[in-house]
Amino acid sequence: MGALATGTLLLVLTACGGGGATGGGKGGQGPAGSGGKQEIAASTAVVTIAPKDGADSVATSGALKVTADQGKLSTVTVADTKGTPVEGRISADGASWEPLGHLSAGTQYKVHAVAKDTEGRESAKDTTFSTLVPKNTFIGHYTPEDGATVGVGMPVSINFTRGITNPEAVERAIKVTAEPAVEIEGHWFGNDRLDFRPEDYWAAGTKVTVKLNLDGVEGRPGVYGKQKKTITFTIGRRQVSTVDASAKTMKIERDGQIIKTLPITAGAPSTTTYNGQMVISEKYKVTRMNGATVGFGGEYDIKDVPHAMRLSTSGTFVHGNYWASASTFGSANVSHGCVGLRDTRGAGDSSTPAAWFFDRSIIGDVVIVKNSRDKQIKPDNGLNGWNMSWSEWKA
Repeated sequence: MGALATGTLLLVLTACGGGGATGGGKGGQGPAGSGGKQEIAASTAVVTIAPKDGADSVATSGALKVTADQGKLSTVTVADTKGTPVEGRISADGASWEPLGHLSAGTQYKVHAVAKDTEGRESAKDTTFSTLVPKNTFIGHYTPEDGATVGVGMPVSINFTRGITNPEAVERAIKVTAEPAVEIEGHWFGNDRLDFRPEDYWAAGTKVTVKLNLDGVEGRPGVYGKQKKTITFTIGRRQVSTVDASAKTMKIERDGQIIKTLPITAGAPSTTTYNGQMVISEKYKVTRMNGATVGFGGEYDIKDVPHAMRLSTSGTFVHGNYWASASTFGSANVSHGCVGLRDTRGAGDSSTPAAWFFDRSIIGDVVIVKNSRDKQIKPDNGLNGWNMSWSEWKA
């Protein structure tokens, strides 16, 4: 009995020990073993983001760049704290990403970038930085107003509060589009005014959108834009009126049809009216006209000129005239350079030619003057860029 018990014990121990010896050496550490895990190598791709994480007072242009080494960028997203994305583009070789435009000033941005190595393994990096807060800023005063309905000659005109020495950057930050689509180009008058227009007058019914993304644009050294705004306006019916200074008439054309011919008085021989295409930029039912403000000294100061519509910055108007005799209109040129229409004092009579034209005109309508013994108006004297050829405008 003792010998049998001992033999049984040895058999049990051999079975336990043999099982461990046979399975432990081969299966215990590999994929087919008892619970071991296979290690996966890390991606060799390295993502670098400039500026560094936590950076402050970062420049709004030229500072942000994402690169990948030993791999290619697959995803780059940049957004401000409101979730507004920054548009950018990954290079064709996948080695770098840069924004397509400038960043806003005084804004915090978050960057998330992912790159893949040749084995498809991903490496990611996340950073946060803040752009500078400028001490000196500028904005653009624009016309027409948001939501306006204007005539076919109305350009988009923007006057900046500071002289611009980096016009390319400023112009890139302004986008003007139209529906139906038409080519639109900008033209600088000096260093503080930028106008946009198509080659020909706008088509009636066109919807125009202006996006001002000036916030963060360095318009001149150390001076940054602080404006981000979208403006829309509509082109109304087509009205183009032609003044013949020699015949002393004005023909009003509406949507291709002459709807009225009015007798006028233009500039006298010593104070002739400019020739050229002019755009109505302001309307006043009654206004004061003082010759001293436009270089005519004390020759006139009329405190209640009726139905006045501005055609130039220098003081050319189409306006009512109650002080000349009715026989003057259509027969003599007696003004100081304006186009006069018969009217009554106080602008209260809607039956006069001046009232008729005023009531049927809107900002942006075109008035063309021809056959005057004067030069052509300069394109920057009012909203009158139509007096430049398309090739000159785009140059």
